[in-house]
Amino acid sequence: MTIIRAKSTPRADFIFYADRIIRLLVEEGLNHLPVVEKDVETPTGNVYNGLSFQGRICGVSIMRAGEAMEQGLRDCCRSVRIGKILIQRDEETHLPKLYYAKLPNDIASRYCLLLDPMLATGGSAMKAVEVLLDNGVPENHIIFLNLIASPEGINAFAERFPKVKIVVAEVDQGLNGDKYILPGCGDFGCRYFGTDN
Repeated sequence: MTIIRAKSTPRADFIFYADRIIRLLVEEGLNHLPVVEKDVETPTGNVYNGLSFQGRICGVSIMRAGEAMEQGLRDCCRSVRIGKILIQRDEETHLPKLYYAKLPNDIASRYCLLLDPMLATGGSAMKAVEVLLDNGVPENHIIFLNLIASPEGINAFAERFPKVKIVVAEVDQGLNGDKYILPGCGDFGCRYFGTDN
């Protein structure tokens, strides 16, 4: 986290270490999925009493920064389906606006890992959850994966959607007057995709 937060970190290092954190977040998120007992026969001819995921999953990334988390999900879940939601925050009103959503046809029958690295006010994430609910996904089938969050964003999100699980790497001090996370790491998407100045 120290490396990705540092202003002086080169983009290649930012990507490498952000990807490491994302992979850990995905693996922790998967630990929150329901499981059923499953017995398998080992090469020694013995039975191992194990576990298997109950149900199917998909990822849904909040564009554009959330797309940086897709590879970490694919690394853990081969050929996983990934939907996309484009929500942008109005810089004056700070309110989220939905521009685009493309989701798997059978999303209502899947557990959804919602991907977005930053949770500031919670507006975009809450709008994304509304989209998922409108498409038939039960609230308790959504797990929100997030790198850096503000206490204000977590509180607003959890109050509105108490059945959604949030898996976050680190909770920061709070928001500034412009509703940006402090100390934060800057614009995650711009740093990751190389569009910052």
